[in-house]
Amino acid sequence: MSLSWLIWPAGLLLLLGAGFAAGLLPALRARQARRAAAWTAARAAVESAAISRDAAPEPVPAAEELLHRAELIVAAGGGPSAAATAAEQARRADRMWRGDTDA
Repeated sequence: MSLSWLIWPAGLLLLLGAGFAAGLLPALRARQARRAAAWTAARAAVESAAISRDAAPEPVPAAEELLHRAELIVAAGGGPSAAATAAEQARRADRMWRGDTDA
């Protein structure tokens, strides 16, 4: 009996592995892109809040606390939900420094 029968199971495993990789890699890339976009938005919100803080006529302690929390979250990293939390806190602080009453 020859070893040619091993070619078929090896080919099947190779084909299954290629199919799995073809389905998994785009999903992983999309997940990474969503995470990068969320962190970019969070960093932009923190920068915007910092600019509003510097331009504010008087200090707002609650906004300072929110911005500090957002900066800590950004420094710690994490997933998209952490980025969304940091962005929301920074936006709330930004609204407080701008004088919006619904912040």
